[in-house]
Amino acid sequence: MTTLIHPTAVIHPRAELHPTVQVGAYAVIGERVRIGAGTIVSHHAVIDGETEIGERNKIFPGAAIGLEPQDLKYDGSLNRVTIGNDNVIREYVTINQATLAGEATVIGNQNLLMAYAHVGHNCVIGDQVIIANSVALSGHVHIESQARISGVLGVHQFVHIGRLAMVGGMSRIHRDVPPFMLVEGNPARVRSLNKVGLQRAGFADLDGGKTMQSLKKAFRTLYRSGLPFTQALEQLDLLPDHEAIAHLRQFLRLSHSLGRRGSLPGKAMQRREDD
Repeated sequence: MTTLIHPTAVIHPRAELHPTVQVGAYAVIGERVRIGAGTIVSHHAVIDGETEIGERNKIFPGAAIGLEPQDLKYDGSLNRVTIGNDNVIREYVTINQATLAGEATVIGNQNLLMAYAHVGHNCVIGDQVIIANSVALSGHVHIESQARISGVLGVHQFVHIGRLAMVGGMSRIHRDVPPFMLVEGNPARVRSLNKVGLQRAGFADLDGGKTMQSLKKAFRTLYRSGLPFTQALEQLDLLPDHEAIAHLRQFLRLSHSLGRRGSLPGKAMQRREDD
């Protein structure tokens, strides 16, 4: 039978690899790594730390997963990286382990991380997220499922990016990105509803289009009405209680709670909300 592990790969004898895992030339896999069925680790990839990788992932050449965080608070403890199933991790992506004992950097399922993307310590990424080339996520960034992050941009630490949000390339993301919105710019601003993304996700046909109409009203209320943010947010309580509207309200309330960075303003709110 043809071996699935190249003879030049360096794999610690206590690493746990499913028999169907493929490992390319000169890849390095550390002692506490566990890799599930059907995952492919390409040549020159490095996987270390307390790292668990699920099934059918594709890890491309030069990726570095589970190495120490780039954080001065790091105390040398061995902390976790958890990666789900069916992810594509392209060339030279870096995914750092968490900073403090018992913490984790978490990536869900069916995500695409394009070449040279960086996922900092304690980041949490949901499912079906696309992160384009040369995106840098600082520590503790949370990205909800189905978000799209365009290339060559940075995301400030502790920022949250909402479900089905679209972030334009070369933006500076220093505050939370609300769900279902399209943002871009430096500094970034909410420009519109992410209509294309919502249509592709089936929102145009959801409950006869009522959810889509409510989201359009929510966008106009938040970013075009001229109301102060707190009053605009209260107006969302008057909209039909669809799941998407409830999620948007909850996200924004949490975003503006104590200890959070707040959400990005819209163009109509720029003069009032600028740093």
